[in-house]
Amino acid sequence: MKTIKRNVVRFLSGYGMDYQDVDMDANVKLFLEEMQRGLAGKKSSLEMIPTYISAEGDVPTHKKVIVADAGGTNFRVATVYFDHQKMPVIENLKLFKMPAVDREMGKTEFFRTMAGYFRDVIEVSSNIGFCFSYAVQMYPNKDGRLIRFSKEVRAEEVKGQLIGENLNHALDSLGMGGNKHIVLLNDTVVTLLAGMGYKNKVYSGYIGFILGTGTNTCYVEKNCNITKNKDLDPAKTQIINTESGGFARGHRGKLDIAFDKSTANPGVNPFEKMISGAYLGPLFRDIIRKACKDGLFSNAVASQLTAIKDLSTKDMNEFMIYPYGGSTLAEICRQGGDTDTLTMYLLADRTTERAAKFTAINLSSMAI
Repeated sequence: MKTIKRNVVRFLSGYGMDYQDVDMDANVKLFLEEMQRGLAGKKSSLEMIPTYISAEGDVPTHKKVIVADAGGTNFRVATVYFDHQKMPVIENLKLFKMPAVDREMGKTEFFRTMAGYFRDVIEVSSNIGFCFSYAVQMYPNKDGRLIRFSKEVRAEEVKGQLIGENLNHALDSLGMGGNKHIVLLNDTVVTLLAGMGYKNKVYSGYIGFILGTGTNTCYVEKNCNITKNKDLDPAKTQIINTESGGFARGHRGKLDIAFDKSTANPGVNPFEKMISGAYLGPLFRDIIRKACKDGLFSNAVASQLTAIKDLSTKDMNEFMIYPYGGSTLAEICRQGGDTDTLTMYLLADRTTERAAKFTAINLSSMAI
């Protein structure tokens, strides 16, 4: 056991991929520096996007709105209202596939596909709350211009386009009217607001955090600290979308860098590619392949592991829950013996621990 662990730690550390290689204090310091630079409009890997949305005010009751959620995999549409106890009532929920996740789409097809998803609820309300889980430059009218897609969405023509305005045009082109009041929100901002309203509990501060297909964080900032925008009321506050998946000044291992170059959007959101659901499994696949090449697994097991083309975070999780079970990794390792199984478990465990440490760095920086 000690020998196997020593070999795994030596292997991971050799490529800068072990969680013990990550200095918590140093990385938090770098994260905070990037946040401050982003607020000042200086060059930073954290865009620190003002949302023009306050975390104050009350929620109206019995007012139905159309809601949509454009995530990394799915596109959801529903209607929502809050009852007299301020509890949300969700109706007409339907699940669709996020446009352009499986192929490149042009601007017109992308927005018309989205617009078609609203057909069954379009008459319910003149208001649409649109949770759009990608980096956008927000404007005071609550519309936003797409900065870039992540999570392997492929629609290059949509970059630089106003999301709400183009959705209204697409709705109109499909005969559903094009005069909806659309409020664009990042999913992280929605999470923060939902947390504020949950059972009317009050806390001294709030953080919105997403760790799913991708990752991002937001928090409430004083306008006087957002020095890149001189038109804000310095006495007020607003939610800042940090786009934390883009953090690029922190610790990165050699295999992180190599994996990033292999993705559909190299150089975009490097932090996201070290911790989020869309990437942790594929990153671990590359770690396994390198471990096979470096002789950590027996020859019979290594040949099968190297042949694995796709490995999801779910596959990685299933192995960790029960390393001797029926998962793909468990079945392959079983053919070699306990040494192969234990080696795989230690690699998976320490890779997961590293992702957890990066997550703690992110949240610590938001809290500070």
